[in-house]
Amino acid sequence: MMKLTILGSCSAYPTLNRFTTSQILQINGKSFLIDCGEGAQIQLRKNKIKFNSIEDILISHLHGDHFFGLPGLILTFNLLGREKPLNIYGPKGIKKIIVSLLKIGNTWTNYKLNFTELKNPKSEIIYDKNDISITTIPLYHGIYTNGFLFRKKTSVHKLMVDKAQSYGIDKTQFAGIKLGKDGIKTDGSIIKNIKLVEPLNPDLTYAYCGDTLFNEKIIEQTKGCDLLYHESTFLKKHENFAKKTFHSTAEQAALIAKKSNVKKLILGHFSTRYKDLDLFIKESKSIFPNVDLAIENKIFTI
Repeated sequence: MMKLTILGSCSAYPTLNRFTTSQILQINGKSFLIDCGEGAQIQLRKNKIKFNSIEDILISHLHGDHFFGLPGLILTFNLLGREKPLNIYGPKGIKKIIVSLLKIGNTWTNYKLNFTELKNPKSEIIYDKNDISITTIPLYHGIYTNGFLFRKKTSVHKLMVDKAQSYGIDKTQFAGIKLGKDGIKTDGSIIKNIKLVEPLNPDLTYAYCGDTLFNEKIIEQTKGCDLLYHESTFLKKHENFAKKTFHSTAEQAALIAKKSNVKKLILGHFSTRYKDLDLFIKESKSIFPNVDLAIENKIFTI
């Protein structure tokens, strides 16, 4: 299962009730922080996310509303006595920014900061551990920007115990059969794995497409996703602003969702000019029916 918690949904700057972009994705007990706008650590506390469960932070691009919360969070981790390393993935320059702030303030962490700086304009796998992979989704935002495709891979089959026992296969083989091995009967004959297990469940997928100009090239990676987050800073009536600032509209996000044939679309990164966010739902649903809003503290599960 994947559990996505929205920490911030606002574009540009925070308001009294909303925070700039940040999300936490939990998979198999691991917590991935996606972008880290101002107020992220306040929201983590509100949602009772254990700080020590966060081992990996992914920054989409170096605009302040997506990473200005990171220096404070790093120092909070230090004050709380963190010992295990923190892995930070982000555009080239993120290491220099963080290290410079620490150096100027004569402050250093007691734990190791591991930086993976990204600069590849093409999609690449940046994380692949324990049946979880993260692949970059190149976005179009005026500066180097990535989205992220999270995949929870299904690698263990469900064994049909009764069927295995009917073939006289010893239970000592069950673990191997779940991993794809064939069964061996007492007379040495082979029973193909496909006869002993149920079909694998499909992988679980979440695509995070933050700040980006509308571009259908991302469909190749978002196709068939269980959950797609696509920024929708503006409504269609302000499409000229979207184009000028390398952002998207709710209608454009819905078009991506429809052409990608995703199961569910989440809209976010709303401009503060809009007071009624239900207008985003209305605009999107005319194109793609299963849509929701990335509102602070809202939880989505896959």
